[in-house]
Amino acid sequence: LMENGWDLQHIMKLITSSATYQQSAKTTSANRKKDAENLYLWRAARFRLEAEQIRDMALSASGLLVKKIGGPSVKPYQPEGVWEAVAMKGSNTRLFKQDKGEGLYRRSLYTFWKRTAAPPSMEILNAPTREIFCVRRDRTNTPLAAFVTMNDTQFIEASRALATRAIKQSQSFSQRLDFITIALMSRTLDNEEQDVVKKALDHHLKYYLGKPEFADQLLKVGESPLDSTLANNELAAWTLIASQIFNLDETLTK
Repeated sequence: LMENGWDLQHIMKLITSSATYQQSAKTTSANRKKDAENLYLWRAARFRLEAEQIRDMALSASGLLVKKIGGPSVKPYQPEGVWEAVAMKGSNTRLFKQDKGEGLYRRSLYTFWKRTAAPPSMEILNAPTREIFCVRRDRTNTPLAAFVTMNDTQFIEASRALATRAIKQSQSFSQRLDFITIALMSRTLDNEEQDVVKKALDHHLKYYLGKPEFADQLLKVGESPLDSTLANNELAAWTLIASQIFNLDETLTK
């Protein structure tokens, strides 16, 4: 890092392109016997992605991510009343005004942070507030995390967008599923795993075919335009599949 002028991009590229970083995380008894202290970095602990990485991954896989670099902070989706609950009357950030268009899909790096009211989805996923200095983030595993990734507007909308891309990519169930799993997990599912997903998809299709109003309700989440060329019950069913795969430990864990 010092030899290259403290260039952080250089050192990050060097680390991530190294054989050590790219090797498999699988452990073996032989390796554990040879290097019990992990001095040669042949293994690494698995941990859930950071809050910003989870959101950005969902936006990237869905195709919604706006990759523009720089510019002012943006205000993506968040529940109503969060800022007002902690603001003084004279505060210039007393009222939250959600952005429109590309402001909803910028990288989390550009999300506006109110010091006393962090974006709720980020805070639930253990992003620290800006009130105190933080050396290391906490990592928790609570139902609230799943509540965000399965119910937050940003993640439901991302699941719908990913499902839309998968449906338009192919008529084949296997190819659509491969499109989703490669985008989220960087692999395809084996036959046994595909059978589980196929049963879930058939259940969802039957459910939304009988209750089209619920399909409409799901597909209205988020402000990105809905593809009117697709059948609502099919898109809603695949949206749930995309959401379920996104919420797998394998997807959310590094």
